[in-house]
Amino acid sequence: MKLIDQAQAPNPRRVRIFLAEKGITVPTEQVNLIKLEHRSPELTALNPLQQVPILILDDGTAISESVAICRYFEEQQPEPPLFGRTPMERVLVEMWQRRMELALFFRVAQCFRHSHPAMAELEKPQIKEWAEVNRSRVLTLLSWLDEELAGRRYIAGDVYTIADITALVAVDFMKPARIERPSELKNLARWYEEVSSRPSAKA
Repeated sequence: MKLIDQAQAPNPRRVRIFLAEKGITVPTEQVNLIKLEHRSPELTALNPLQQVPILILDDGTAISESVAICRYFEEQQPEPPLFGRTPMERVLVEMWQRRMELALFFRVAQCFRHSHPAMAELEKPQIKEWAEVNRSRVLTLLSWLDEELAGRRYIAGDVYTIADITALVAVDFMKPARIERPSELKNLARWYEEVSSRPSAKA
């Protein structure tokens, strides 16, 4: 088993944080996105979408998509549970994970991909106006999330889950996307200080 990884990319980081929370170690192979190594025939055969991370099992099965990889490890090692314990917890975690991925993480990524000079070769065409649209939507989402966090410790409830992992990576990704986190969002700041101080956040 090995994980095709990229140390600076946010999606592989989600998997590394998840594995760190589980206490699981998986050998990794690094690819250079700037050099377009993810578009090689070998990696394209593993994931035709030419994206990382990719988990390659011992039998040669290739699993891509960060949450799918995390679900694989959740099934292999249920403790500590990061997708919820009860049916209702799992439903709520799924709901908040989807919200953090589609309403926050995706929009931060779009802002980065369509505005950062380093992405000019990878995102053709870069549409500056689309970056600005997503920038405003991120800020609106953060204000709403701040209100939600007034009533609970973590994103999906009182227990740390994959929804927190996705949200943490998204908020950290705001820095290269050049989106400043509003200082007046105190509940968001409290949550961020706690989750970013977990040892797994350094994975």
